[in-house]
Amino acid sequence: MVISILQITSFVLISQASDLAYAICKVFLSTLGAACYNREANASGRRINQTMRLLHQVSSEWNRLNRNIRLFFLANLLYQIGTGMFSVLYNLYVQTLGYPDTMNGTLVSVQSFATALIFIPIGLLGDRTSHKLLLMTGALFTGLSFMGRSLASGESALIVLSAAAGLFAAFFQVIAVPFLAGNSDKKQRLKLFSYHFSLVLAAQVIGSSGGGYLADVLQSAGWSKIQSLQAVLFTGGAASALAFVPLLLVRQKPAHASAAPPGPALSHPLPSSAREDWSAIAKFTLAQLIVGLGSGLVVPYLNLYFTNRFAVSLTAVGILISLGQVMTIVSMLIGPSLASRVGPVKAVVLFQMMSLPFLLLTGFTNLFAVACFSFLFRQALMNAANPIQSSITVDRVSDARRGLANSMTQTAFMLGWATMGPVQSYLLTAYGTYWGYALTFSMTGILYISASAIYYFMFNERKQKTASPQAANQNAPA
Repeated sequence: MVISILQITSFVLISQASDLAYAICKVFLSTLGAACYNREANASGRRINQTMRLLHQVSSEWNRLNRNIRLFFLANLLYQIGTGMFSVLYNLYVQTLGYPDTMNGTLVSVQSFATALIFIPIGLLGDRTSHKLLLMTGALFTGLSFMGRSLASGESALIVLSAAAGLFAAFFQVIAVPFLAGNSDKKQRLKLFSYHFSLVLAAQVIGSSGGGYLADVLQSAGWSKIQSLQAVLFTGGAASALAFVPLLLVRQKPAHASAAPPGPALSHPLPSSAREDWSAIAKFTLAQLIVGLGSGLVVPYLNLYFTNRFAVSLTAVGILISLGQVMTIVSMLIGPSLASRVGPVKAVVLFQMMSLPFLLLTGFTNLFAVACFSFLFRQALMNAANPIQSSITVDRVSDARRGLANSMTQTAFMLGWATMGPVQSYLLTAYGTYWGYALTFSMTGILYISASAIYYFMFNERKQKTASPQAANQNAPA
């Protein structure tokens, strides 16, 4: 009897203990699950909040831009997407037509020569007529020439249309920066130029990658290679031509009008005479010529450098160059922060000097991973200075000669780029693919150091701080 009672009692206690243990485990697991869920929910919430803040910041930045600049950015996006499609696929189209590789070289030379030839006349015209009219003309006729090139097959037609595309492409290259300067004040220019240069690269990446994907889709759908290329190239030309529409809505401003309200405090320091304008233009042109000489030794041949030294595929090189463009976009957006801390001139010099170790490392390494890493950082750091340089140029050259200043600096860069081809070829032939590239990268480093030193001593900002009171009033923000 007692044993039976003990058995029953123990059974009840064990059952209660099991229920209690089960309840404790259930509470523990529920609490742990809730904690994990809350942590995951919090992390997800933080990500959502960060995304919302980023979108709100982008939206706020966009709304702070005036109507003309927003319309220009929309037009430039369409224009550069079309240019990106064309730059990647057109040489494949010419090859598919049955022409030898020398034909592609001829077309590139004709287009580049036409662009260089028209730079200075467009700059002079831009200083005397409507920026809106020139941009509309450039967008419309560049798009039409692209569309014509997508359908042409005869040799003479290919050459004539390449020259036309080169001529009209110069309109956007020369007039974009003066247009932005004329529709903004000094405070927002540096950030605005960073947005502009970043948008150009991003739109070209979208155009080049999207164009290649579209051509592959059309071919998989049964189109022939030449038909798919023609369709994509025609689409790129139409996108560039459509840039005409947003520009048509731009509100025309009086000639040489500043975005700042009239008054004694100007939005930028205007030189007191045409002589000072020409002196500043000559200095900017000299600095860009030296950078162009250095760049012309290396940049046009980076794809050959990777394929010759590391025997990698063209696909890998294309991906690497696209990554370089992405890093350049990021560095351009970071540039204004550095310029606000150390000053724009010092920021330009710092970016260029920081790129030198990566430049030399690229030239001397035999490791593909190291070459990729150093190439990406050299590309990003060297090009990050471009928007800052444009801001310095428009701040130190008067409205009446900004177009000319921009065209002359671009012409000097292209001349430097074009003249170094034979030098690079000779060094590679004479010293082989290792020491030939090592020498060209080293010479580029020396030229970059020279350009940075000249730029710093010609535009040292301490000289601006010791200027006369009148100049100090001119330098005051609007």
